[in-house]
Parts: sequence; C-alpha cells; structure tokens
Amino acid sequence: MLEALGVEPGVELVYRALLAHPSVTPADLAAEVGVAAADAESALASLVSAGLAFRPGGGVYVAAPPAVALGALITDRRDGLRLAEQALATLAEEHRASLAGQTIDALIEVVTGIDPIRHRYQQVQQAATGQLRMFVTAPFVAVPMGENTAEPAAVDRGVRVRVIVERAVLDGPGAMAEVVDSLRNGVEIRVADEIPIKLVLADGDLALVPLTLAPTDEPGAVLLQRSGLVAALESLFEAVWARSYPLRLSSLDAGTVTTEDLDGVPTALDLKILSLLLAGLTDQAVASQLGLSLRTLQRRLRHLEDLAGVQSRMQLGWYASRNGWA
Repeated sequence: MLEALGVEPGVELVYRALLAHPSVTPADLAAEVGVAAADAESALASLVSAGLAFRPGGGVYVAAPPAVALGALITDRRDGLRLAEQALATLAEEHRASLAGQTIDALIEVVTGIDPIRHRYQQVQQAATGQLRMFVTAPFVAVPMGENTAEPAAVDRGVRVRVIVERAVLDGPGAMAEVVDSLRNGVEIRVADEIPIKLVLADGDLALVPLTLAPTDEPGAVLLQRSGLVAALESLFEAVWARSYPLRLSSLDAGTVTTEDLDGVPTALDLKILSLLLAGLTDQAVASQLGLSLRTLQRRLRHLEDLAGVQSRMQLGWYASRNGWA
C-alpha cells in the first residue's frame, strides 16, 4: 500500500507492527512479525531514514504518527511529481523546437517486434494529457484484448478516451464484456463497419500505426511525431467517428435480464438485443453474445416489431432510435 511512497512491503509490515506498541525493541518486533532480527533492524533503519520512526534511546523504537509522517512523504512525492511535470513540459517544448525544419526521418520511428511495439503503445497512451483516440481492429498482436492497462489509467487522470471498434471485433469471445467494462470506466465507444488501420493518437502530438504485414513477418509499427501526418490521422479519426454507431452503457449493461413483458415496455434484454443489432452484429452473433438460442432472439425481435407497430427490421431500428430504445 505504501510502495508509492517508496516504502517496501517488508518495511511497511514492520511499520504496521510498530504502530501497535508505544515502544518496542528490534528483537521483540522481529518475533512478532516473524522475521530475522537482522531484517527487523534493517527495516527499522529504513523507517527512521524515512521519518516514519525514531529511536529515543534505551534500545527501543517508536513509530512516528502516520498523519504527520505519511503526510510529509505524500507532500514530498506530490512536489516531486509537480516538478517532473514542469520538466516534462519544458523538455517537450525543447524537443518540438529541435524538430522544426528537420527532415521527415526525424519525425518517424520504425518499431519492430512485439515487445517494443507493446512498450511504445503503452508510452503513447501515457503521454496523452487531453485526449486519446484509437482504432481497434483484429487481430490483436502486441496487446491482447483486456490487457490494455494504460487505457483506464488515462481515464483516471482526466483524459477523454474515444475508441472506434471494427464490427468484426465484437463477434469475438468476451468482446462485449470488455466493451461494457470500458464503458463503465468512462471510455466512449463507437462501432464502424470497417476501419482502415489500427491507430492510437495521443492529443495531436503522437500517433502509433501498426504496419500491415504478412502473417510470417515480424510485427512492425511507425511512431509519428507532431506533423502533417498526425494531423491527417486526426482528421481520419474524426471522420470515421462522425459516421460510426455509438454504444451506450444503458443499453448493454443491463444486469439481470428477463424475457418477460413489462407493460408493453422493452425489457433490459430487448435493449441489449437492439443495441447490438444496430451496431451491425448478425442475429447469430447477438445470440452468442447474450447466451440465447437463435429462435429466442428472433422471437424477441418479432415481439419488438409488434410492440413498435412496424413491419421490418429497418422500421424497428428507426422506431427504436426515435423513441429512446437504443
């Protein structure tokens, strides 16, 4: 818990034990925690150095009050991060200035290999301060679905995250559960029939574009610095975003669903079905995602058409959009 403040887990364990005593000897503390006396001595020395404990004399140690000692550590760490952020802004500006007037080679980095691509992918997302935009298509080579930890971290620090998912991705196992989790975390998601490339954009400064290679070739990608190329990719993203179908948590995250009618109102299950069909999934794909038989799905759709008073799927989609069903 205190690792973020530079306190290792073993040292934190000793500190917690120390808090339970007005004062205690290293030997007694070692016996209580279940570590060697030398390890307890080392941990206590670390606590004294960090200001979390002191040695009044007589061979005993006393814990410093957490509100005071940890508060000081948090303040120091916060001040250090603030200085680091200021340094980052200065260095980034110096870097941009150094690129001015240089050749296109200085603005492009070619990345090869799964591990380097994964590393750059995380770095680009971590660099975003205002917005993060992504095209998501299959197959997933460097970062499998569900393992992109940088995305929720970006949302947590206030970055707007927008993702366009190619429709075929939603047919994969576990895809809708991942989508629901992302929507819950604050990610904005839309679905497009086809996406021309994989892409991650950090603000208007960085873009990572995986290269399309033969299955037997080593994976590759290009990292682009702020340039006309990045601006073109921004325009491409916004154009695809404008014509893509938005997924809404209210339609997908329905909790417990039921197929029973509720006074002529679509059920939570009905809303899930509509949302996925409007996103372009086939009947079979929707049935698979929701754990339904194809016959049950089609029966629910006929019921919805009757409820809406329409004669076709197209009319049902129009009615659902106009009446807030999806």
